[in-house]
Amino acid sequence: MGAAKPWLGDAAIALLLAVVGVLGTIATDDFSEADRPVDLWAFAMVLAAALSLVVRRSWPLATLAVAAGAVGGFLLAGYPYGPVFLPFFVAVYTMARYRPLGWAVPASLIAFAVLLPHLFTHPDALPGMLGLVPATAWVVVPFSIGVTVRTVWEAARRERAAEIRRRVYDERLRISQEVHDVVGHGLAAIKMQADVALHLLERKPEQAERALTAISRTSTEALDEVRTTLETIRGAGSDPEQAAVPGLDQLSELRDRMSQSGVEISLEVTGTPRGLPTSVDLAAYRVVQESLTNVLRHTDAGTATVGVHYDPGTVSVLVSNPAPETSPRGEGLGISGMRERVNAQGGTLSAGPTRDGRFEVRATIPIGGGG
Repeated sequence: MGAAKPWLGDAAIALLLAVVGVLGTIATDDFSEADRPVDLWAFAMVLAAALSLVVRRSWPLATLAVAAGAVGGFLLAGYPYGPVFLPFFVAVYTMARYRPLGWAVPASLIAFAVLLPHLFTHPDALPGMLGLVPATAWVVVPFSIGVTVRTVWEAARRERAAEIRRRVYDERLRISQEVHDVVGHGLAAIKMQADVALHLLERKPEQAERALTAISRTSTEALDEVRTTLETIRGAGSDPEQAAVPGLDQLSELRDRMSQSGVEISLEVTGTPRGLPTSVDLAAYRVVQESLTNVLRHTDAGTATVGVHYDPGTVSVLVSNPAPETSPRGEGLGISGMRERVNAQGGTLSAGPTRDGRFEVRATIPIGGGG
């Protein structure tokens, strides 16, 4: 149906100009006694020029050839000036609008040349070089309009393409961030549990077995979360807003997993917990998860505190742990990724050592109108 609509529109234009051409030619027949009286041949050429517009978008060059030939023949035969020019106007516009300049310019020049002979034979033609003015206008004006419309349309198309590329890039960045958070957290926990298992394998095999069981459970959960993330991104029949993504209500499970990895987590929730927009809930959860993953990777303290506070318009998370004796300079990818995630929700994030010898990650995210 979408492909038929342009054809129907062109057919309507052709029919309208055919009617206008016939009636207008009849009306102009008596304006001058010098020109040739209108007859069936005149109507045939008017109809040929108008009806050629039916295929103007499919075959613009053929349309221009038919329109130029019919109009040129009409004028060369001495029939009166009138609405016969309108199909020619539309044909030149179409050529400039839908074909490259390498085709449109020479085709329009040839069409212009087809109009010129009548200037030497038509009784109502302006004398001398003055006759070139209206003939040139019937080519230059529609050609300029066609080129302008095409330029504007192509610029809009390039802008849409650039916007699509930007959205694809943003989506890929979001995907990589999600996978980084899930895999990074899982691998850090698995490494810690594996070190425990290796250390206790000979002396306390039963504890080593518990560590290996925790490795299996952690890897399964990480794989499940990666699979859920990828299925959501591929659009496997689900709405991203309705997808099963982690949130602050799963912090207890995260704390338990971290405890199995050797990090004791103190979790405190203040304010009135309530449902959050999916993107806000996920961002807050990822801040806590990535911060605790950094505790596993970069410190030997084995303890951390997590605080979540609900205000009427915001939700805040605070992750604190004893700072390592030596810290890498600058800001790692984990912290910068958290900051980008929080900033995308209109929030703020700070991370760094405190005066009492701890390292804190603090994020505040506006809740907005969701809930």
